[in-house]
Amino acid sequence: MTPTPPSLMSRIALAVSSFFAIVGNPTFAADVSRLRAEGGWPQAPEPTPAPAPAPKPAPAPVAPPPPVLQVAPDTAALQLLGLLQREARFIDFMQEDIAPYSDSEIGSATRVVHEGCRKVLREHFTLEPVRSESEGERLTLPVGFDAAATRITGNVVGQAPFTGTLAHRGWRATDTRLPQLAPQHDASVLAQAEVEL
Repeated sequence: MTPTPPSLMSRIALAVSSFFAIVGNPTFAADVSRLRAEGGWPQAPEPTPAPAPAPKPAPAPVAPPPPVLQVAPDTAALQLLGLLQREARFIDFMQEDIAPYSDSEIGSATRVVHEGCRKVLREHFTLEPVRSESEGERLTLPVGFDAAATRITGNVVGQAPFTGTLAHRGWRATDTRLPQLAPQHDASVLAQAEVEL
């Protein structure tokens, strides 16, 4: 530890007393002379600076968390499937192997399925087109268009604005009116088994 340097007044007093000690004491004078020849009083070694800390590596970029995917409630999907089965025999039709039937037989069955499915849509949903233009009409999609509502197909090159032909207007549900279910209702039973007596 380096001693605190004396004040100015202390140094003056030390110089005066040293002067008289050197003049009056030959041994002390010899010691002072030797110290001056050697370059002064031994100095405390300079403190070695602490080594600079190693630079910390830059933190690895943190990837944003993956988006949380929404899970549609099973009950609503099962309920819709049950309605399509009840009104259009939709599951029966889709589970049937239609290969052995003629086109005319399939056509008549399809008419029943179509009418029932259309009834379910009209009773339980309000639907409107995503785009107001007519199909086949040319249109321009501006920068920032709603990519969730409009899908671009064909030769997609570059950035918006895009000009193309409307192939399908799309559909958007503006209202849903599924029936409310009693707490004990099992929505996984899409169609009850029928036992004829």
